[in-house]
Amino acid sequence: MKLTFSSKAVCGVALLCCCLAATSNAQSAPLRLKQTIPLPGVEGRIDHFASDPLGQRLFVCALGNNSLEVIDLRKGERVHSITGLGAPQGVGYVPEANRLFVANDKGGICKIYDAKSFQPVGELNLEDDADNVRYDETRKKIYVGFGSGGIAVVNAPDGKQIGSIKLSAHPEAFQLEKKGNRIFVNVPDSRHVAVVDRDKGEVIASWKTDLAFANFPMALDEANHRLFVGCRLPSNLVVLNIDSGDVVAKVNISSDADDVFYDSKRHRIYAICGAGKIDVIEQSDPKTYKALTKLDTATGARTGLFVPERDILFLAVPHRGSQHAEIGEYEIE
Repeated sequence: MKLTFSSKAVCGVALLCCCLAATSNAQSAPLRLKQTIPLPGVEGRIDHFASDPLGQRLFVCALGNNSLEVIDLRKGERVHSITGLGAPQGVGYVPEANRLFVANDKGGICKIYDAKSFQPVGELNLEDDADNVRYDETRKKIYVGFGSGGIAVVNAPDGKQIGSIKLSAHPEAFQLEKKGNRIFVNVPDSRHVAVVDRDKGEVIASWKTDLAFANFPMALDEANHRLFVGCRLPSNLVVLNIDSGDVVAKVNISSDADDVFYDSKRHRIYAICGAGKIDVIEQSDPKTYKALTKLDTATGARTGLFVPERDILFLAVPHRGSQHAEIGEYEIE
């Protein structure tokens, strides 16, 4: 029996297929933009974040604006700005003391604020280029990368510096082991990852990244003994074995990555790239990685924060042309 179809029927079937494909793609997308939070008046580059999960607040270093922006996530709006800073690059939040540690490039000053009143309560003079900040909740220590090669060790409850770890050049992103005593540090000018013994306060090893350089962002999968290093020359995600320092895998990513996060629940890596992409890489097993998708964002949007407690990835979008400064809040599917 011969079947015939009208042109309208054929068009209808084709349209239905397109709709079903679009629906399927939308449902399979790993990130979904939930809302944008405007940052009116914020100009220039936006750097790193910290979060207050209990208070549902986000702290954003508006480096080019010389300010720290405080976002109330319940309201979905900015509620305060700490102004008059010197190109803030990193921020750490200590929930027990309700304190903020804000590291500034200019003068290397790390300012300490009460996170309720936002009044200054102290500062650390690190002399030059205070940068990334990490909080060790178990040891109650704040670590601040600074200068031409150092990490300051700070007693979090009183804000007093109690030591310094010497490096071969300026540190960029670094990660703290939770079940060990090591710190893994990107040292791009020395073209290696430095491994620091926290108890000894010294470098105990340095690892190469297989001819991928400009290693700025970093994330850690401690359970699977993997370190994820974002490199810009060329644009690669390099996976290192933290037991040996060996390169396990390399995955091409978009250019100008400045933040990388590991999602242990879904076994994914999120690379935030200034080329206007969030690259999502799938970890099939500790040795196998593949690019899953690239989400379009905005040129210059290269920093953010993954908050696993909320299954949310935040993205900083700077003011450029008609694009206003804002924070994008992405739900993770």
